[in-house]
This record gives sequence, C-alpha cells and structure tokens, in this order.
Amino acid sequence: MTIQSIIKKAIKRLELEGKLLTPDFYAEAFCKEATKAGMNTEDCNHVNTIKKMMNKDFQKDLVNYRITTMQELSRFLVAKLNRTSPTQCGKLLESQTLLLKKVIQVLEVLHNKEAKDLAVKSLDLLNASPSSTQMDQFKQLWSNFITTYDDTFLNTLTAFGSIDKTNLKKSIENLKVPSESFLNIDTDLSKVSALLIASLVPSIASSVNEKIAGLSSKIRKNPELLDTKDIIAEVKAAISLRIALDKDSVKEMVQSIDGVLDKLSLRLIDMIEKSDNSTIEIQKIKVELESYNTEETNNFKTAHKKLYTIALALEQNTQLLSKDLKNHDGEVKRLANKIRNLEKELEAVKEESKEDFLTKLYNRRALDESLNIKEAEYKRYGHNFCILMFDLDHFKKVNDTYGHDAGDAVLAAFAKIIKQEARTVDVIGRFGGEEFLGVLSETNTKGGVVFAEKVRKHVLKARFMYKGSRIEVTVSIGIAERDKHVSLDAVLKSADEYLYQAKNEGRNQVAYKK
Repeated sequence: MTIQSIIKKAIKRLELEGKLLTPDFYAEAFCKEATKAGMNTEDCNHVNTIKKMMNKDFQKDLVNYRITTMQELSRFLVAKLNRTSPTQCGKLLESQTLLLKKVIQVLEVLHNKEAKDLAVKSLDLLNASPSSTQMDQFKQLWSNFITTYDDTFLNTLTAFGSIDKTNLKKSIENLKVPSESFLNIDTDLSKVSALLIASLVPSIASSVNEKIAGLSSKIRKNPELLDTKDIIAEVKAAISLRIALDKDSVKEMVQSIDGVLDKLSLRLIDMIEKSDNSTIEIQKIKVELESYNTEETNNFKTAHKKLYTIALALEQNTQLLSKDLKNHDGEVKRLANKIRNLEKELEAVKEESKEDFLTKLYNRRALDESLNIKEAEYKRYGHNFCILMFDLDHFKKVNDTYGHDAGDAVLAAFAKIIKQEARTVDVIGRFGGEEFLGVLSETNTKGGVVFAEKVRKHVLKARFMYKGSRIEVTVSIGIAERDKHVSLDAVLKSADEYLYQAKNEGRNQVAYKK
C-alpha cells in the first residue's frame, strides 16, 4: 500500500468520525491507517521512542493512562511537572478511591432498594478500572437518583407519631402502633356487629343457613361477644360457609341456563340442516322459551329475556342466514384444508428449528450441521478450527438448592456471557443439559485457550441472581484442535476428555494438550 492511499484513507476516516482536518486529528488518523496497513513510519513511533527513554514507573503510567498520541503525552508530562509531590498525589488519589468505595458500601446496606442496586453496580465499576466516561455516566445515575427520590411515603406514619426524616431509627422508636387486635381500640361494637351481620345476609343464594342465622342473632343481641376468640373463629367459619353457599347457587343457575342453551343450539343446528322449514323451527324455539319453567331460572330472568330476544332475531333473519351458509360452505371447506396444511408446515418448521428454546443459542441439531460444514472446509481448504466443551460446575446442586427455574435462569445467563465473548464467525450452542459447545473458526489451541479464559473469568466475576439470592457459578472447559487429530469424532472426543480432566483436577479451569 502506498503513502498516497494511506493519506486518502486517513482523510476518509476523519470524515466518517466527524472530526475536523486539524494536524493533531490528521496525525492520529494517519498512524491508525498506517498501522492497519502494516507500514511502520517514524512519525507514528514518537510515543514509543520517548517511552523507552523513561523509567519503568513512567512507562507503567503511560500504559495505565492509555497514552497513544503525542498530544496525550504532552498533557501527561505537563500534569506530571505541575505536581509538587507525585507520590503524595498518588496516595491521595488511592485514599479518595478507598473512601468512595466505603461510602458506596454503606449505601449498599441502607433501606432503599434503588440506592442499594446502584451502589452494587458502582462498586463493580470501581473494581473494573473504569474510564472517565464510565465514571461520568454513573455520576449522572446518582444525580438522577437524588433528584427523583421521594420520601413522602413516610407521611402516612404521622398518624402514629412524629416522623424525623433525618433519623429513621428514631422515627420508628417514636411510633405508637396500636395493638394487633382491633377489638382493643375504643370502638362502638354495636356498629361493627351490624356491619358484620349485613355482610352475612344471603347475596346470591336465596336460602338462609341456620348456622349463619344463629350466629347473626347471637351477635345482634350481644355485640360484646366480638371480643372473644370463639366468636371470631365462628365468624370466619360463617364467612367461608356463606361463600360456599353462593358458589353452589351460582353453579345451579349456570346449569339451568346451560340446559336452555343446549336445547337452543341443537334446534339451530337442526334448523340449518333443514333450511326449507327454518322459519317454523325458529318459531318452535320461541314458543319453547316462552313456556320454559321460569322457576328454574328465577334469579337469571335477564338471561332468559336475552335468549328470547335472540329467538326473535333469528326468526327475522333465518332465510338470509341459510342462504349465506350454503354460499360459503365451499369456501369454509377450502379454508379448513388450508389451515390443516399450514399446521403441518408449522410442525415441520418446528422440527427443523435450529435454536435452543431456553438459551437462544444453536441446538444440538444445528451444532451437528455446523460441525459437518467446518469439517468439509477443513478437508477441502485446510481451514483449521478449535472445539471447546463447556460444563457448568455442580449444576445439579443449583437445581436441588434453588429449583429448576433458578437452574434455567443460570443457563440463560451463561448463554449470554458466552455469546457476548464470541466472535460473529464462531458457532456457539447448547450441547445438552448444562453442557455447551463452541466451534472457533481459523483458531488453534492457543487462541482457544485465550477465548476459554475470557469466558471462565467472566463467569467467575458475574453475579448470578435469582429471587434476591446470589448463586455461585463456575465453569470447566476442555479444548481440542482439528489439526492435531485424525477426524472430527476424534476432536470431539478429545475435547470431552479434557473437559473431564478439568473437572477431576478441581473444576473452574481450562484443560488442553500442553
């Protein structure tokens, strides 16, 4: 690649990034394109040249601050020169960071869920050596929290005592909570008893139960009985009995209406089949509804009236209905056949699906197809690939301790991690149960180990939560490379053997041929 082409690409890069064509921006873009093209220029190596002349502490600082351009190096050196005591500044910065972590740890145990969740995320951020942009984002999150925080819910407690919003412990101690038993409150029991008796009056069921009637009479005569445990128990039993009676009554009424509807439905079907006499049949239905025993549906008079109205409407529209049904009979049959064919196609698509329903990764069938494609590419073009077998450690213990729903949540979360770390050209899928398989294109054992370690450390650092409980999760990984085996089956078998070696040697590790 020529210098002219690199210059053109550098200018194009500035246009895409929306930057002005200044000397500093141009130099940075030129060096990036030159490095990308594999061209080593002296102008792009000034930082590295100067870096070699510095002591080890300065070299380490350049790496930590990600100094890559001369402009960044200049600002860094000016800042260093302006410091009267670099050691003291470093200690002060470390002390401030520790103080910030301690403050966030305190917020984590306060009685506010939003503050606690934000504090946990902030601690994770500080432990991950964040950039200034990430720090600014979290600073904005804390600003949003304090701006929208609403403590007016505490005002609901003012009826029980004074509230000091600056001291919740003192506020709780000052609360004068009434006794657990509402009967100890100075209340007119005669009013309460009247309300209770009214609630026991039949609502749906028309019959009056003797037990409920006797209890109501007893409470009406002596409301003070409500202050006894025996009466409270009787009231609970009476309420349950009242509900049961209402349910039985509704069931009987529904059965009565069902009988009318069944008869109406049968008559309508018969009428449609005999369309010539449909008007006469509808009239019969109307007469039957008029003579229907109203005592059986005494509480459902409205429903009975609606059924009678339906019969009148059917009488007026019978001939048109019969004609439409005949005209559309063929179309209905065609639609039914089409639906059956669509259902068969849907079943076929489901069988051919390549996605695991839980993890949204490739399923076993899709993995087998991908492996066969990779094997064919290897035999024809010599494209090497690497196979990784992943297995979540002690996964049965997770299911036994937290339940299968928690286990499914862990599998889905792990799938997101492994998919996040993988490249777009890599094939990742669920091999079965808690076992996953990865196929890394154009990758040898060394590259596979790098990827496996990324996944293992990511899992170790991740917080697997289920219903407020954190679940400790680790993963064991076995690696095998195609170039070092005689067949695809041999690679799979080797990766599986190294997986079990990782488990036997203590789990939470990567095993491969050294």
